[in-house]
Amino acid sequence: MIPLRDTIRAKNYPVVTHALIAINVLVFLVQMSQGTQLDRFIFTYGLVPARYSVEAFASYFSGFQQIFSFLSYMFLHGGFLHLIGNAWFLHIFGDNVEDRLGHLRYLVFYLVCGMASGAAHLLLNRYSTVPTIGASGAIAGVMGAYFLSYPNAKILTLIPILFIPWFVEISAFFFLAAWLLFQLVRASGIIGGGGGIAWWAHIGGFLFGMLALKALDHLPKTGLTRRVSRITRVKNSPRLQVIRPVGLGPDPHLYGSILITDHEARSGTRKLVSIPRGLKKRLFRVSIPAGIGDAKMLRLRGLGKQIGTDQFGDLFLKVTIE
Repeated sequence: MIPLRDTIRAKNYPVVTHALIAINVLVFLVQMSQGTQLDRFIFTYGLVPARYSVEAFASYFSGFQQIFSFLSYMFLHGGFLHLIGNAWFLHIFGDNVEDRLGHLRYLVFYLVCGMASGAAHLLLNRYSTVPTIGASGAIAGVMGAYFLSYPNAKILTLIPILFIPWFVEISAFFFLAAWLLFQLVRASGIIGGGGGIAWWAHIGGFLFGMLALKALDHLPKTGLTRRVSRITRVKNSPRLQVIRPVGLGPDPHLYGSILITDHEARSGTRKLVSIPRGLKKRLFRVSIPAGIGDAKMLRLRGLGKQIGTDQFGDLFLKVTIE
């Protein structure tokens, strides 16, 4: 299952999420520039369990290097597809968790989840000499937080069946529960070996993310977080919105709602709305005047029910201001 987007719109720009993705890309470029020293680079900055349990390995590294690997390993990747997959999952789930926690707490949360997932892998593979790398554990923590925060959100998901792409909206609860179950099955070896993937790191990150979210909920946001949030506040709602109007009995009119921000209400805006009709979707441009108030109605003539050969009711859209 490949997530394409979710239905929860963040109220603030995900500056930390985007910064983390950018750092992962930059570190990957540095990693790929190592040439013949690549294996040494990964062994030094990746998380190698034997470095912490076998004295012969540990003696080659300083105390700082041993500690720093718990941070650096989550910014290294095993290849371009590994990087893209992690960046995409962080893009899908990270913005909303950052929105809930605030930028500073989210950054701390992400890094601690990555360290905790690394610790879970180390404890269960104490004598392994294979370096563990990748942001998957930290991102699993973000997914665990999303699982608790937005279980009713919908995830537009691509499910390839043979060569036929199938697009379906799945609840976040089911999507993430299925993801976690898959990790557990692979970690247990029921459907094949580990394939070099740190499945327990994913599981540990996910579970730790749930626990960490609950702990952070009891900590107040700092004044810095509130000031940054005012700067990063999203000023515009989605330009394209899907309206699913409903009718009320014999009433020839249809009713729906359109979402705008407070900024758009003050200055006015234009939106494209997609209105399903049968198996087709029709696009219309809607102009929202400046100074409009919350719960005001916009009237789109002729877009309601058909009441005669050439007669249609109207579509009324209630304006909802965030």
